[in-house]
Amino acid sequence: MSPATRLKGLGVVLTRPKGAVVELERELATAGARVLHFPALEITPIGESPALDAALGLLARQDMAIFVSANAVDMGLAALRERSIEWPKRVPVAAVGEMTAQALRNSGFPEVISPTERFDSEALLERPELQAVSGGNIIVFRGEGGRERLREVLESRGARVTYAECYRRSRPDTDPAPLLAAWSRGEVHVVGVLSGETLENFVEMIGPEGRSKLASTVLVVTHEAIARHPDAKRFGRVLVSRPGATALAAAMTQVRDST
Repeated sequence: MSPATRLKGLGVVLTRPKGAVVELERELATAGARVLHFPALEITPIGESPALDAALGLLARQDMAIFVSANAVDMGLAALRERSIEWPKRVPVAAVGEMTAQALRNSGFPEVISPTERFDSEALLERPELQAVSGGNIIVFRGEGGRERLREVLESRGARVTYAECYRRSRPDTDPAPLLAAWSRGEVHVVGVLSGETLENFVEMIGPEGRSKLASTVLVVTHEAIARHPDAKRFGRVLVSRPGATALAAAMTQVRDST
């Protein structure tokens, strides 16, 4: 099967904000897939925030900066530009996951500390650069709320951790009618989800009619933790892919081969 037809006829629902999946959409479309957009997570800048102002004002004193997501890269660097703060060359950057690391490289950081196998906070914390951090200052770029694992472990190792919370996550008001109609026509085969929160939102947003169709639909995720989410059990099959557009498109090929 040629690369241009290996996903021909496969209907793939992408649940990230449309502008965040350009590369994946290109990979899928090139392979012949039919891409449907149904954003189930909205990312917005934090706006006016004395706490963020204070955190970014301390950037030059940090010994490391950790970005928890590609959104944290985009929003965090935008917040610095808005405040006319230049990145201190002495401050190294670390990323939770390959997609975040790639976002940093694309933003002008050639050297990024990141996991090489598992792509989560636990894997990043195993990196040698994050072991002897006692007395050090570490700033974590993230959205409001979220897991506390990074902070808890780093502080247990003696580091001082500052949060730069630069965006908010919310459930968007996406109209499910076009997606439900496509499902009814047999045009939906796969749903791609990159976070547990996005999965929860998606399942809630599609309503009872959509939920009744999940048992005949494949869910593709990028982490075992999402695959273990209670809402993942609603799907007929769950595939865990490595992060990145190429890897996700390859996982979709497994679905196409089995249909």
